[in-house]
Amino acid sequence: MGDPDMDYTIVLPEAALQGRHWEQQREPVVILLGWGGCKDKNLAKYSDIYHKEGCVVIRYTAAWRTVFIAESFGLSSLRDQAKKLLELLFDYDIDKNPIVFHVFSNGGFMLYRYMVELLHSHRQLSRLRVVGTIFDSAPGNRNVLGSVRALNTVLAPRTNFVLRYLALLLFAILVFVLRILLYPATRFLHKNHYDAMKSDPSLWPHLYLYSHGDKIIAHSDIENMVDIRRRRHLPTHSVDFEKSEHVCHYRRYPERYAAICRSFLRDCVSKASAFSSEIPSF
Repeated sequence: MGDPDMDYTIVLPEAALQGRHWEQQREPVVILLGWGGCKDKNLAKYSDIYHKEGCVVIRYTAAWRTVFIAESFGLSSLRDQAKKLLELLFDYDIDKNPIVFHVFSNGGFMLYRYMVELLHSHRQLSRLRVVGTIFDSAPGNRNVLGSVRALNTVLAPRTNFVLRYLALLLFAILVFVLRILLYPATRFLHKNHYDAMKSDPSLWPHLYLYSHGDKIIAHSDIENMVDIRRRRHLPTHSVDFEKSEHVCHYRRYPERYAAICRSFLRDCVSKASAFSSEIPSF
């Protein structure tokens, strides 16, 4: 079941947990979208937060080459992966369950952008019931230095010193030229992910988890996105962890982070269920 070419992990809830937390309701499906260079064992720690709540959890991280090279240079390489991930819900017969996304850094955000577009344009996928999204350390907007730091983190264990810094220099030059200098002239061909999501038509709640201590994604980019959504009167929440590093909020504040995620999950599912029950059937 599922696409054999998709390197995803799905964790099904234990019957006792599902019954205790969600009673007669369909258990939520939480889709974790990892950051560039993230390993499944890293996402598994976050998966536990939701598995203990009796949720179905799907974990997926796009290949770092796609995130840092193809997408950074304006190629929509993640669109097919986004579609296949959403189609998994039909394969596993969980397409009627409430869905919550948990998105990490720009690597996860790029994939999420395409998923949102499909949810609002594809006939079958538009029937899926998304009730909320959590963003961890995202989104960032055309930050060359942050992108270089993120790529350096991925390459450090894989390449020697000289090759790594040559690759980083070439990457920085290309990103600066293609995504900043030439962007005003090419944006009609491919809007960057940040600009595209400024007009995100989704009405479900968003929660942004970030930090002023993040050296990869500027806190001002995240705060600007929060302000944009609030000006549109969309349900938007944010938590500033102040000192934690990029995608390290859970590692530094595990109890607080997990409690925030659990509370948001329950609130989104509860409000969505109440709204559904108010809609008359004919």
